[in-house]
Amino acid sequence: MSENANEAREPVHPWTRYVALGDSFTEGIGDPEPSAQGGHRGWADRLAEELAHTARDFAYANLAIRGRLLDQIIAEQLDPALELKPDLVTISAGGNDIIRRADPDAVAARLDAAIGRLAASGATVLLFTGPDIRDTPVLGAIRGRVAIFNENLHTVAKRHDAVIADMWSLRELLQPQMWAPDRLHFSPLGHHRIAMMALDSLNVPHDLHPLEAKPLPTRTWRQARTEDLVWAREYLAPWVLRRIRRVSSGDHVTAKRPVAGPVFGPGMPPGSE
Repeated sequence: MSENANEAREPVHPWTRYVALGDSFTEGIGDPEPSAQGGHRGWADRLAEELAHTARDFAYANLAIRGRLLDQIIAEQLDPALELKPDLVTISAGGNDIIRRADPDAVAARLDAAIGRLAASGATVLLFTGPDIRDTPVLGAIRGRVAIFNENLHTVAKRHDAVIADMWSLRELLQPQMWAPDRLHFSPLGHHRIAMMALDSLNVPHDLHPLEAKPLPTRTWRQARTEDLVWAREYLAPWVLRRIRRVSSGDHVTAKRPVAGPVFGPGMPPGSE
């Protein structure tokens, strides 16, 4: 390898062991990828791929499971994450509690203790705020609660010297193309943009660029109404039924990357495997 090539591979960040905690957002739901572990890629995989480019012996674990509430994430993921001895941790938790209309102050208080434990380990902690969901069906009704929760998260981050990834300020996420067909999770386009924001929040140079969203086709009122009815039947009704039956989409699902290991996948350069 030439001297220039060695220089090109010099680390641009200090982390070599990354662990992601959370729910469907961090698991990567909405960003299907058959070649990825668990069948979903998502922003955390994309973040790990970029970090791995310039870090020797980089390892990544993703403990996130769809549908998990904050207390479940703390009970099931916090100790296993600490046992992996990460130097970088990302956590997005509490969103499912807010959707269920939990008190955003109480949720943030419980999260505060978990962030304190993660920060005390010496790891850098990247904490995600909720996005602005003003135009999102179902979620739009809780926009005020999300805003209150976000303000609490900024306080939590300052208290524990955590880094904030501020999705609320990411205006691109207001575009419909950033959301998956279920209108509850992000699309591949959205996950890509969030990965960029996470890297920027960590002050890591990267080669990712915004992907241009294709213009939405013009629709008649009747076409829009038909699409809404299809969405309600295929996504909203099953979601409501799960709430009534008190079951979760994450029941019987396990973490897709429970052990920290090398990063392979569509975002890695040829020959890295």
